[in-house]
Amino acid sequence: MSEALRHSALLTDLYELTMAAAYFENGLRANASFELFVRSLPPQRSYLLAAGLEQALDFLEAVRFQPEDISFLRRHSAFVRVKDAFFDYLKNFRFTGEVWAVPEGTLIFSEEPLLRVTGPIIEAQIVETFLLSTLTFQTMIASKAGRVVAAAGGRGVVEFGSRRAHGPEAGVLAARAAYIGGCTGTSNVTAGARFGIPTFGTLAHSFVMAYRDEEEAFRRFQQFFPDDSVLLVDTYDTIAAIEKIIHSGLRPKGVRLDSGDLVDLSRQVRHRLDQAGLTETRIFASGDLDEFVIADLLARGAQIDAFGVGTALATSKDAPALGGVYKLVDVVSDDAPSYRAKFSKEKITYPGRKQVFRLPNCDGSFREDVIARDSEHYPGAELLLSPVMREGKRLMPSPNLGQIRNRARGELSRLSEPCRRLQNSEPYPVRFSRELGALLEDLRHGLTHLAGEEAT
Repeated sequence: MSEALRHSALLTDLYELTMAAAYFENGLRANASFELFVRSLPPQRSYLLAAGLEQALDFLEAVRFQPEDISFLRRHSAFVRVKDAFFDYLKNFRFTGEVWAVPEGTLIFSEEPLLRVTGPIIEAQIVETFLLSTLTFQTMIASKAGRVVAAAGGRGVVEFGSRRAHGPEAGVLAARAAYIGGCTGTSNVTAGARFGIPTFGTLAHSFVMAYRDEEEAFRRFQQFFPDDSVLLVDTYDTIAAIEKIIHSGLRPKGVRLDSGDLVDLSRQVRHRLDQAGLTETRIFASGDLDEFVIADLLARGAQIDAFGVGTALATSKDAPALGGVYKLVDVVSDDAPSYRAKFSKEKITYPGRKQVFRLPNCDGSFREDVIARDSEHYPGAELLLSPVMREGKRLMPSPNLGQIRNRARGELSRLSEPCRRLQNSEPYPVRFSRELGALLEDLRHGLTHLAGEEAT
């Protein structure tokens, strides 16, 4: 994806733009605050790892309407009654607002804001779709990666699901998010070049099949990659392939098992490699793996040193979407906030700008989170949201990907084991503050009273 397209203001839903036009035509230019959060965790998920902020800030700094974008909107049937002044406004459109966000690699839970945008309401509205798609996608993949890496029990996990991802850019960003979640690297070369993520590869069945003899294929490959070759051994017969490697004197860095009974095969392969003195040759396994399969393989004694996880990771196959929302929480009127909330059943939102206060136990582990008004104070608590952008510009350089990855590792180590279980995990305690609850009820009462007066 080109830089211009990556930062195009047309990367949004139509209703963001029709609302923007209506705001403009009606003279509503007030500042407003929106908060982005996930309503509830997917099944079998006990936590989320925040990711995607870097791309969100890139977009906010660079978002523009190109001349061809404005021409397209002028021709669109939805805008036939919109005056030229709105399209002139779009020519100079920039994001000039403020952003508070949870750092990437931070543990978050349902209802907790990942990000708060405050700015002119048109600007804050137009960027909604991009922010939701970017933050929820990478958060989803990073969280999945955290689970897969935990199941591997210290063994390496390589992400290599680009060919199953929902498009090339999704594959690149999935690799980034998976690295944040703890993967050792990716097969995606663009992700390696763009983000500095370690890249790994083996060879495909097609390479083995391209030669008349399997042993010749192995020799031809290792000839050019003597220090890094990982040979795929299940094209024909896995154990026979191992014997060919041993008898030909090859010493590959690793062998890859991609099918069959991985427990039994890995034991047999490890035994023969060790017998032949290839004790440093590692066994790499792939083939429709996820955290549950990996945990089961290791529990049954598989002799596997590292795993390659593709489809299940790059698409978060068992939970392919997060219920992210972006909700208006206040509109500034006469220099004071006018609070906003949604009261529809099962979709209630709390008004006002919020902070998440994370309260620790004496040993430094996490005890509970309190979602509260941003003006509240909880002594000893960690504040999750911090300012990252003002007047449309970053306030500080972003941490590098290694630092973000280390943060995620540290966060997970402070979450109790019952909350980290792959199955039947305990929910982490999160509550709304009394002050925030009182504000919600005051607003509800005020709106009910106003509706009664209007009816009278």
